[in-house]
Amino acid sequence: MAAATPVPAFSKDEVKVIFVLGGPGVGKGTQCANLVRDYNFVHLSAGDLLRAEQARDGSEFGELISTYIREGKIVPQEITIALLRNAMQDEVKKGRTKFLIDGFPRKMDQAVKFEEDVAESEFTLYFECSEEVMLHRLLKRGETSGRADDNIESIKKRFKTFVETSMPVIDYYGTQNKVITVPCEKTKEEVYDLLKEKISDRMSI
Repeated sequence: MAAATPVPAFSKDEVKVIFVLGGPGVGKGTQCANLVRDYNFVHLSAGDLLRAEQARDGSEFGELISTYIREGKIVPQEITIALLRNAMQDEVKKGRTKFLIDGFPRKMDQAVKFEEDVAESEFTLYFECSEEVMLHRLLKRGETSGRADDNIESIKKRFKTFVETSMPVIDYYGTQNKVITVPCEKTKEEVYDLLKEKISDRMSI
């Protein structure tokens, strides 16, 4: 007997999902905040959800997440996808149905599993930036962020991980005409103007 086709938690009529990808320090959080302000999206950062779970009293995954983040490795997808699904369900109950999923999927199997189990994406926003600029931004952020991974050793591991695992995701969605690339080396304001221009034809969502 053939295995049943997985049914995602949400149909395309129920939610609109945009994946947001780019190297560490590219400015995804800043631009997502602009989109939330102007277009009423819910911004879900995979990294923030993982850090919150890591810090939560009694979390069975806290130590595991901490180790993966410190090593610049990707946390097991089952954990990340469960946290995203739970967060989306909470927002949908409040009537909020447009989501920016920031920093995810970081691997091809994550993309496939999320779309099978949670929801199909509309498209992927890819924020493009040189490693030199990202490194400068992250070291500057590390002076005040208190984040364990804002140091040069972790940053270089994160760059390597991004190129090896996340770029194939962007390439895959690119073949489906589901990627909008936004160069990010100008000022925040200039980047946002360009972002709005590039997505204006899809902003009916």
